[in-house]
Amino acid sequence: MNISPHIPRSGRFTTGSRIENKFLDLLELSYTAYFTEKEKKADKLSDCIFIVDIIKFLISTAWEAKLISHKQYGDIAVKLDEIGKMLWGWKRSLGLQKTAPVRRGKK
Repeated sequence: MNISPHIPRSGRFTTGSRIENKFLDLLELSYTAYFTEKEKKADKLSDCIFIVDIIKFLISTAWEAKLISHKQYGDIAVKLDEIGKMLWGWKRSLGLQKTAPVRRGKK
């Protein structure tokens, strides 16, 4: 997501570059998680989820400071929520493979 050019000059080299760096960190870490051995993958995914949360915070801060428009904020928020859901689903799928299903109801 390339939002830096849309941020006014006053925030472009501070908040904007920080957001872009976090997106690159997320990309790098998710790539690393993909190729990490199964036992360590959940930790890498937790780190990815944490970075997504940091990006959400930085985006909301940029929006509150009026560095990005309502439309930009809405578009980015939807995409970040989708990314978060994907990462959580990936992490949950790892947990399901490690444990047996829990039976509920009458025996």
